[in-house]
Amino acid sequence: MDLFSTPAPESARQRVAELTKLIDHYNYEYYMNDQSLVSDYEFDALLRELVELEKQYPELSLPTSPARRVGGEVNKQFKQVTHRFPMLSLGNTYSIEEIEEFEARTRKLLDGVPFTYTCELKYDGVAIGLTYRRGQLVQAVTRGNGTVGDDITSNARTVGTIPLRLHGDWPDDFEARGEVVYPFEPFEAMNRQREADGDAPFANPRNAASGSLKLQDSAECAKRKLMFCMYFLMLPPDAPQQSDPAYATHSGRLAAAKEMGFKVQPYIKECQNIKEIKDFIDYWDHERWNLPFGIDGVVIKVNQTGLWDRLGTTAKSPRWAIAYKFKAERVSTPLTEVTYQVGRTGIVTPVANMEPVWLGGTTVRRATLNNADFIAKLDIHEGDSLLVEKGGEIIPKIVGVDLEKRPEGARPITYATVCPVCGTRLVRSEGEAGYYCPNQDGCLPQILGQLEHFVGRRAMDIDSLGSERLRLLYDAGLVHNPADLYDLTAQQLIGLGEGSASSIQEKGAINILKALEESKRVPFERVLFALGIRYVGEVGAKKLARHFGNIDALMAANVMELAAVEDVGEVTAVAVFDFFNNAAHRQMVERLRAAGLQMESVDTRVGNQLEGMTIVVSGVFKHFSRDEIKASIEQHGGKAGSSISGKTTYLLAGENMGPEKLKKAEKLGVAIISESDYEAMIGEGGEK
Repeated sequence: MDLFSTPAPESARQRVAELTKLIDHYNYEYYMNDQSLVSDYEFDALLRELVELEKQYPELSLPTSPARRVGGEVNKQFKQVTHRFPMLSLGNTYSIEEIEEFEARTRKLLDGVPFTYTCELKYDGVAIGLTYRRGQLVQAVTRGNGTVGDDITSNARTVGTIPLRLHGDWPDDFEARGEVVYPFEPFEAMNRQREADGDAPFANPRNAASGSLKLQDSAECAKRKLMFCMYFLMLPPDAPQQSDPAYATHSGRLAAAKEMGFKVQPYIKECQNIKEIKDFIDYWDHERWNLPFGIDGVVIKVNQTGLWDRLGTTAKSPRWAIAYKFKAERVSTPLTEVTYQVGRTGIVTPVANMEPVWLGGTTVRRATLNNADFIAKLDIHEGDSLLVEKGGEIIPKIVGVDLEKRPEGARPITYATVCPVCGTRLVRSEGEAGYYCPNQDGCLPQILGQLEHFVGRRAMDIDSLGSERLRLLYDAGLVHNPADLYDLTAQQLIGLGEGSASSIQEKGAINILKALEESKRVPFERVLFALGIRYVGEVGAKKLARHFGNIDALMAANVMELAAVEDVGEVTAVAVFDFFNNAAHRQMVERLRAAGLQMESVDTRVGNQLEGMTIVVSGVFKHFSRDEIKASIEQHGGKAGSSISGKTTYLLAGENMGPEKLKKAEKLGVAIISESDYEAMIGEGGEK
């Protein structure tokens, strides 16, 4: 059909049904049976037709439509959800002896009851839970802290191996659990593209998978080609399948899940004894690098699900399962050169560029050398072979030098003395490990970093301007510092970067100008944080803004007055004083003020019920996020403390609160209150 024509409603309904059935079939064969029944071009044409029809007739778009795979929903805030079944973490060990102890302990606890084990791969990804009702995906939630996670349903729908609609027979209500992993091939391809675009590559597949699931635009998540590996099927206690023999074992449940349309990995084995468990571990310790995705160990579970309650759990982990983690792999590879990266605040970080080496499931070419002291401590010489280590979930790190391979006559690495970008002489403050470039307003990485920081979510929250567009604006000579953003016009923006992925068309220009206008309502404390003053984080910006009240009083303060502010030390005070003592910075502030940004604190308090109280927050709450409850404390005249001390009035304890904070509060005699106690303190009409 012509994508640009509008079919009659009944014709559209029939075609949507046809396309849905056809695309679902092709997806099933591709993900379940590894068969491509049509070419990518033909498949994409069918999907585009379905997407276009659902745009023309939104009432035909269902949550289970394969068009949801392409994403497009924008989610600026991920709602927190309490897990129906707590997502306990497994006990981990690197010791075969502890696996033997687990096996012996399990046999003793079951006291002659016959059972077997399942051994399966421990995926190196992000744990999520998928809720299905009446055969349809209704919600996807991250593990979070095990009790509460983030709702990522819109992004989960874009993952091809997560079925939106189930096949065959399925429980009416259940949860599928597993890990979202980033397979090596698409991960490497994405990193190559990021490097080609001048963006920093992701450190490892796990971090990239985690970041992808929290992207605000689900269409971006769809491009990442993530994969869901299922490892649990959780049933409510009253589910009819609880008495079904097919669901009486973990392996049986996974087999049932496969029939429903889940991509259940075949790397699972039922084991009778410790020898078979050890054989499985030994095999995969060597074969893991031949997999298309990352694993970091093996999980051993009692196979008979009816015995899980009998074995029980500890406070954090089930007694019927344990994870054996592979030891970090270490390789030696030659150093080719040391280069230097300049960060937003001017900190210069040395980077070891090495001969490419396969390590922990990815090709490693670079690793940080941290700072000059680190290089001196390891006594790194030119041409050395470096020892690089990486566990399955750890960023590659240099742990030493292979001295046996040191070239004869090799000279020690001489640390850079000037900025690699702008040539300014580097400086090193007393008591700091790193050198930095002081040319804040003339060094390109610092300029771009400052702009990215300024538009960031926790600063001015101008989400229409990403790093690529900011670079586009800089290269066009339109933006050099944050104040320039507020001089932009639609005429300057429309058509900028034509032909590139970050080009700006009319709609994009309108969104940018709208976001800039909305940012003028951001409170003074966040404007101050957005300025990117060295050492001034969110908390420091808030303290300074509230102490001085407005930008004029802050700019007029001397070092002693600045250092007298609570939690603002001398180093930060000097940095703030130097920033505002710079004529260019003062001019920028005046331009931002003239543009309409908030330069004065507004009292947001709604009451004084907590006046003089310091309340430390720990745990997860029903009616507040952590940020909301801290804001609420301040809105009612109190102070949200970060750590327990003799000055703490109360410890506000939620679920899964930190045990160390609880222990310290009890030791110091600090009163512990619940969320309901807190709500009573601020009154019925308190902010929630």
